[in-house]
Amino acid sequence: QVHLVESGGGLVQAGGSLRLSCAASGGTFSSYAMGWFRQAPGKEREFVAAISWGGESTTYSDSVEDRFTISRDNAKNTVYLQMNSLKLEDTAVYFCAAGSRYSGSSERYNYWGQGTQVTVSS
Repeated sequence: QVHLVESGGGLVQAGGSLRLSCAASGGTFSSYAMGWFRQAPGKEREFVAAISWGGESTTYSDSVEDRFTISRDNAKNTVYLQMNSLKLEDTAVYFCAAGSRYSGSSERYNYWGQGTQVTVSS
């Protein structure tokens, strides 16, 4: 059983930056692919970014490509999401997830955090 805890969310002006962290415990972190997803009010949860277990491969949704960067530190059991040039439409609850398959599909992830709110203001 893997326990995930997100942090780093908050209120930021459009054009600003935030760095989300997701700390994992209770499992072998380095054996899991990790993903970030988000859910805005009234919308379905959507894929943001994913990283392979060793960090060699990453993938992003088109909406965040070139603005967000996913990374991981297996020594610290932590995955990060650096978010730059934030837009109003990035406002959402951001969730990290762990799974055995590196994927943009939420169905591939077995463990989920509780989420952290990111609000982008004008």
